Amino acid sequence: MNTATPALPGGTWTLGDLTVTRFGYGAMQLAGPGVMGPPADRDGALAVLRAVVDSGITHIDTADAYGPRVTNQLIREALQPYPEQLHIVTKVGATRDQQGGWPPARRPEQLRRAVHENLAALGLDVLDVVNLRLGNAAGPQSGSLAEPFDTLAELQQQGLIRDLGVSNATAEQVAEAQTIAPIVCVQNMYNLAYRRDDALIDTLADQGIAYVPFFPLGGFNPLQSAALSAVAARLNATPMSLALAWLLHRSPNILLIPGTTSITHLRENLLGAGLSLSDNDIDELEKISH
Repeated sequence: MNTATPALPGGTWTLGDLTVTRFGYGAMQLAGPGVMGPPADRDGALAVLRAVVDSGITHIDTADAYGPRVTNQLIREALQPYPEQLHIVTKVGATRDQQGGWPPARRPEQLRRAVHENLAALGLDVLDVVNLRLGNAAGPQSGSLAEPFDTLAELQQQGLIRDLGVSNATAEQVAEAQTIAPIVCVQNMYNLAYRRDDALIDTLADQGIAYVPFFPLGGFNPLQSAALSAVAARLNATPMSLALAWLLHRSPNILLIPGTTSITHLRENLLGAGLSLSDNDIDELEKISH
């Protein structure tokens, strides 16, 4: 693999003491349908991961719950020994059931087991960043995160985790986490049409904390907008590429983790995210969420 890091859209960001490309990669789609089971094309999945690193991306997002235990194993098979500049971010706090649901798993013993399972599956001695997944499939839910986040902070002190973050969290939970231990990122649902976290993004930017939108292209319900399509057509770009470019423009602390199972699509995303947007383009896109 070529481990050189060419310039990518958005440049880089510092997660704690780790430098990552703002354009990253989310591994969730590499698992089977419904994020359950193995991929239909295992060799293709491995090839995509190698293409991710070859492209210069240094931030891969994953979780042992994907599959479960599928994407982490693919990452290890495809990329170990890991390039020094590659950083893998994982999540704990949810598991999978036989129906494909995501029941919470945030008791201390569950979190300790999840961290050790991520370490084993990825073949690492230390996890770069671990996000505590909160809420449920419907979105963030209010309530204290003290007990589970205390547990992760203890594992960090033991040297098993380098940095911490939270996912699917309310602004109040983000603030509470910061009273327990420093965080380097917040990973919540956010995209051009779903902008509930606008104020949180700006607050985090002032604090030098990354915001990582999941479902940056709408997730299981891809973004659809006449305005998005119109601006994309004018720029000779795809709507999804334009949506990624807007996210990079929205705030310098936004890190992208779009997923794909296609090398061609990966390259399209990289090219499209580098689109140059005029003030008029941005004004038109800003109206989509209103």
